[in-house]
Amino acid sequence: METRLFDYALPDERIAQHPAGERDASRLFVVGRGESRHAAFRDWAELVPEGALVVLNDTRVTKARILGTREGSGGKVELLLIRRKEGEPGAAAQVWLAMGRANRSLRPGTRVESGPLRLEIEGSEEGLLRVRVHGEGGVETALERAGHVPLPPYVRRADVAADVERYQTIFAREPGSAAAPTAGLHVSEDTLATLRARDVRLGYLTLHVGLGTFQPVTAPDLDAHRMHAEVFEVGKALAQEVAAARERQAPVVAVGTTVVRALESAREPGEPRYVRSTAGQTSLLIQPGYAFGPVDALLTNFHAPRSTLLALVSAFAGRERIAAAYAEAIASGYRFLSYGDAMWIPERLP
Repeated sequence: METRLFDYALPDERIAQHPAGERDASRLFVVGRGESRHAAFRDWAELVPEGALVVLNDTRVTKARILGTREGSGGKVELLLIRRKEGEPGAAAQVWLAMGRANRSLRPGTRVESGPLRLEIEGSEEGLLRVRVHGEGGVETALERAGHVPLPPYVRRADVAADVERYQTIFAREPGSAAAPTAGLHVSEDTLATLRARDVRLGYLTLHVGLGTFQPVTAPDLDAHRMHAEVFEVGKALAQEVAAARERQAPVVAVGTTVVRALESAREPGEPRYVRSTAGQTSLLIQPGYAFGPVDALLTNFHAPRSTLLALVSAFAGRERIAAAYAEAIASGYRFLSYGDAMWIPERLP
């Protein structure tokens, strides 16, 4: 499908630079078969059908943005660690794939220092830098000490102490993401309590958000866009929860596009509304015309123009319907992108 069909004008003032005062204080745009309506995110838990299964991504954002200096010259270097390739968690040395920028080319052999971190560029792989990372007390410990919250590039400010908490979901457990699964940022303890009180089941999977989050589609056709693989895992417990939801004829609600991609990547062959326990990598690109299997409802944020995320949401609810909703949201002062407001699509809308 032509990429231009997912383009729209997003004014700079609509791009949220800070989170709402409280997690669940954002606005909620409800997209339905009839007229769309405006609500508060605090209403969302009451809109989820009783007995539904709500699936959350428990990935944890790593403080993977490194501001360092080039050994020898002292020139400034910025690296964003995207995915660990070699080395166990807690090891003193690991190999990562990373994005990087500096005044001079980051060639193999370039060494970078940042507090307790020592990094060496080894080459390139998968279109990224291959970087060997050494950390005092273990790489993850050193990153927590010296790394920065990897706010997306459209948040045009330095990270601050509050971002350590707010650019992380309250249910984050598994470290490995280079960006937050942003729909989950709205969910508060009150949200979870209300869901449980309404007999809504909670299920968890892991998808570590990677480079694809930062890449606009430059190809004129989505079919020509190369999706970078992201590591995911759907466990046996969640597969059983999905099966139980089907037995009681309850909807499966995805909190965020990352959950959609993981569930759809784990769909059971021959039984597309079910999922199997699986782990690996997914480069699934979802666009209009895709036949959804496990996912029945979607909570999501407002996404960037010409992005695969917008294409996914358009596939779920219809391109023209989503284009009209985005235009209305912009006119109504909604806040867009990672720290912005939310959209609730309670059913698939072909």
